[in-house]
Amino acid sequence: MRLVIVGGGFTGMAVAERFRSLAVARATRVEVAATTRSPARADALREAGVTPLVAPALTPDALAPYVDDETFVVVTMPPDGTTDARLAPALRHAAALAYVSSTGVYGNASGRVDEQTSVAPPTPPAPRAHARVDAERVWRAAGATIVRAPAIYGPGRGLHLRLARGDVRLAKSGTNAISRVHVEDLAAALVECLLRKLRGDLFVIGDDEPAPHIDVVGYLCEALGIPLPAIDPSAKIDETLSHDRRIDPARIARALGFTPAYPTYREGYTQCIAKDRDALDQALASRVGYASMD
Repeated sequence: MRLVIVGGGFTGMAVAERFRSLAVARATRVEVAATTRSPARADALREAGVTPLVAPALTPDALAPYVDDETFVVVTMPPDGTTDARLAPALRHAAALAYVSSTGVYGNASGRVDEQTSVAPPTPPAPRAHARVDAERVWRAAGATIVRAPAIYGPGRGLHLRLARGDVRLAKSGTNAISRVHVEDLAAALVECLLRKLRGDLFVIGDDEPAPHIDVVGYLCEALGIPLPAIDPSAKIDETLSHDRRIDPARIARALGFTPAYPTYREGYTQCIAKDRDALDQALASRVGYASMD
């Protein structure tokens, strides 16, 4: 089994780990390669058992030696407006393609959101959302299954670490509903799409309990033993936290027989806190030390 990850970052490495674990369970030999523009990142990929494909710019010729009709390909890189259109047609012969998109393509949509919800340009215009829509179009035309994900978190990245560092400011009450997805659940769904060799499908994915941002912040602050961050009306709100919508993952659950390992933020962040204990302790110690100097 061969997997090529176009974009060897946070989600890509979770996909690699999931793919390898399934291969081990099936006693199947597996090869995993991932693209990166950074020679420094290449060292980290090697340490993770992934073959780095280092190229300052991705071209069909750069990937051609690694992708044949028995290769699975997952694309996790953010769109840049040109690379997707070059790569997608050249990789359509792969055994299966999956493209990780964002629920940001739904613009200002609120309430329940699923695959039938219209893609709408956000107001004010968001270049990233438009780029995602364009990238989806070229990858789906090449036969890729599109998986639209909300805020992705997991060990090494997420609200728990930012709270511990004191980097979170609440710009408003935080009562808007936010959907999230644990990176390992996203990876499991992507690998299942590949192994089923789905072609040109579309799914949204998210946890089973979209929750008000303030509820998640409160849960984590209690778990970490820190006070709630102050409300700062001037604080910039990240795009993933600015909407009030509940992603409905019912279709991907039915189609793939998919059950998330982390159905709510509670299970997900409990795992993150356990995995990131050393980093959290260091951040919290620094934060306490800083407070004692005031």
